[in-house]
Amino acid sequence: MPAFPPTFQEQLRDLFRLRRDVRRFRPDPVPEDVFMDMLDAAHHAPSVGLSQPWRFVRVDDPARRAAVIAEFQRANDEASTIYEEERAQLYRSLKLAGLREAPIHLLVCVETCPDTGHGLGRQTQPVTLRDSAVCAIQNLWLTGRARGIGVGWVSILEPDRLRQTLDLPPTWDWVGYLCVGWPQEEPDVPVLETAGWDQRQPLESHLFQR
Repeated sequence: MPAFPPTFQEQLRDLFRLRRDVRRFRPDPVPEDVFMDMLDAAHHAPSVGLSQPWRFVRVDDPARRAAVIAEFQRANDEASTIYEEERAQLYRSLKLAGLREAPIHLLVCVETCPDTGHGLGRQTQPVTLRDSAVCAIQNLWLTGRARGIGVGWVSILEPDRLRQTLDLPPTWDWVGYLCVGWPQEEPDVPVLETAGWDQRQPLESHLFQR
């Protein structure tokens, strides 16, 4: 294993810190070779038993994109009703997805019954297949960020409402719907923190010993 110099280690920490969930994109297209490099990095993620269970679905069809946007609007309107008064008003003011602007829509799924890997390591914890797909998303995200490209994970969607629209095989489970493109801005602080939704907690409050 090569020994990476301190300058690289510092830049890597900056990359982790500046990995933001992007909601505001420029319309400029992402070069195809750059996007394929991001997918290649994702494909090199660790996976349980070398199962490589991730499945990447690039959503280019305008009608399918429109269906995703409509589902987001429905789910977002419904989500806003769980809050009251100022919190509800703040929620409705937030921009929580860049579905209309992002040049690339990418759905990441997990194959729940992959032949690859022969079942190694997942008999006691089948969820590790999904964990592997999440690792792939992180690889893709950080590779994009290193090139100035932003990613937004759209969680305000009901997967079952879109399975048929996106023609997903029955053994593929939904993991994450991503918007990919050039961000309009590069904030130093998470947007939700800036908006007053919540604040990042210190590490000490999440560290326990047994």
